[in-house]
Amino acid sequence: MTTINPWINFNGNAEEAFTFYKSIFGGEFAKVVRFKDIASTEFPVSEKEENKIMYIALPIGADTVLIANDVPEIFGRVNEQENRSKILVSTKNKEEADKIFTGLSAGGEVEGSMGDSPWGSYAGMLRDKYGIEWIIEFSPDR
Repeated sequence: MTTINPWINFNGNAEEAFTFYKSIFGGEFAKVVRFKDIASTEFPVSEKEENKIMYIALPIGADTVLIANDVPEIFGRVNEQENRSKILVSTKNKEEADKIFTGLSAGGEVEGSMGDSPWGSYAGMLRDKYGIEWIIEFSPDR
């Protein structure tokens, strides 16, 4: 079976963001690797970046893993207000959709409130406080 897992780049706050996501989705981090964990003479890491996240994974549901890293400063900043791809979260019911939407939108910006969509689902769209764009959806025919 093929799966698609979203991977998000952050500007030094991946751990903070993922702690927030963990509070919404639950579960435990499957893996956390810091830049200092992979430092070597071939890959030197500055003191300023050693505790930043090289890789963090949070399983969500049975087959999906949300993954992220901090972008090293030498690569420049990620534009947190650009129109990045959205992450679609499909839920089991309206109550779960509302709970996730409310959690993720805290401190963020609602782009479309939860409600019935023209295509028959119950959905809403938001940009969370980290600039990540989400669509939360419950589709009764799935």
